[in-house]
Amino acid sequence: MYAVAGQTQRRVVCKEEELPPGARRAVDVDGRSICVMNVRGRLYAVRNICPHQGASLCRGTIGSTMLPSKPLEYVVGLEDLVLRCPWHGWEFRIDTGISLFDPKTRVKVYPVEVEDGEIVLDAG
Repeated sequence: MYAVAGQTQRRVVCKEEELPPGARRAVDVDGRSICVMNVRGRLYAVRNICPHQGASLCRGTIGSTMLPSKPLEYVVGLEDLVLRCPWHGWEFRIDTGISLFDPKTRVKVYPVEVEDGEIVLDAG
């Protein structure tokens, strides 16, 4: 279902209960594959194509980074905000789309929210 208003292109992805924490799904919007993810109750959406060689980012893992710390001390950074490409390990922040290794490289991010019990993606 599409609803176009001004410069936005909104699409209902699914009902809220169909994408519980830890779940993700790829949706097609006018030939663009977009990965919608529920990470610990927060929704994110990114273009589902790695800019390196086109892998489906929806098949990648979500994790964190490690920050400098003392020996035997582990300090986590960017907790559950790092999406790793399943083919070659390229890493992107799911909240900004910016690559961890090169800030000039990025994937597009899209606004996504819950409205009246449905997850709605703005692919405009």
